[in-house]
Amino acid sequence: MPTVAFVLTEHMLATSTTWPADMFSAANQAAKRLCPHLPAFTLKTVSSKSGPVRCHTGIQLYPEQTIDEVSNVDIIYLPALWRNPKPIINKQPYLLTWLQQQFENGTIINGVGTGCCFMAEAGLLNNKPATTHWYYFDEFQKNYPQVQLKRQHFITQSGSLYCAASINSLADLTIHFIQRFFNQSVAQHIQRHFSHEIRRPYEAVSYFEDHNTNHPDEEILQAQLWMQNNLSKPVKIIDMAEQFGMSPRNFSRRFKIAMGKTPMQYLHELRLNNAKDLLQSSNLSVGEIADKIGYNDVSHFSKLFRRELSITPRDYRTTVRAKLFNSNELKKPKRNKV
Repeated sequence: MPTVAFVLTEHMLATSTTWPADMFSAANQAAKRLCPHLPAFTLKTVSSKSGPVRCHTGIQLYPEQTIDEVSNVDIIYLPALWRNPKPIINKQPYLLTWLQQQFENGTIINGVGTGCCFMAEAGLLNNKPATTHWYYFDEFQKNYPQVQLKRQHFITQSGSLYCAASINSLADLTIHFIQRFFNQSVAQHIQRHFSHEIRRPYEAVSYFEDHNTNHPDEEILQAQLWMQNNLSKPVKIIDMAEQFGMSPRNFSRRFKIAMGKTPMQYLHELRLNNAKDLLQSSNLSVGEIADKIGYNDVSHFSKLFRRELSITPRDYRTTVRAKLFNSNELKKPKRNKV
């Protein structure tokens, strides 16, 4: 049974704990219906000392256990801190020692915003990629010069260490964990209920130490660009391989090494992502969208879309448009009554 521990500390942002906790709780409920054979998450709040923890708003949260009492944790969440994180971190040397021990045990540790400073202060991020809230980039780089700060990425990963730049990014990261411990169906269910329609994919905003998508294979990069520009055309591996001067076998092998997926899997993802954008931003019919992304059979396209996203193209459009409409309505200036 996987266990998630949410660390509570003074001056934290409550949403950096409550939001992912709500997502995991919803995942447990969804899994009962979609995959009842899989174990549910155990969720617990922990702190370096007993007693209530006061958030920066004055709200008090109560940890269920102290970190002394915690063992066999699978995932740790470190909260974002309000304002300068240094004074809070300096008061908790024992928490840093505990994080080092958990890291040695192979526990997944992730922080959000200034919460990533806990990992940096513990020395866990030395010579590793990391990110934090944009407002603290310069201060973070100054305080932790041995950390490889990735300013252009919202999420970074190095082994079992994850950093999220913002609470929105933390939600994307939480979806990743839900898919990893449950499955894609549960993850997609949670996405649909936590505004996935207006998010970018986890992979698009992340830096992975072991397999960052900015790979060095120039020919494969050119093949990726060609695919992006030719989504509506019929594509065959043998034709693509010949265009880039390779045998089909060598092309597929190099593509898999560079991207971690086959050329057709990559093309399929591109087409579905493009379809999602068109459903959200255009008035094209589902059939016209299917044709634009290379699927001549609208029924086949709809089946693929539903298989991957657990929702039909039409229902997806309805959900997206509702979200955007509500968002835009809130932004409209109110007119004075005459």
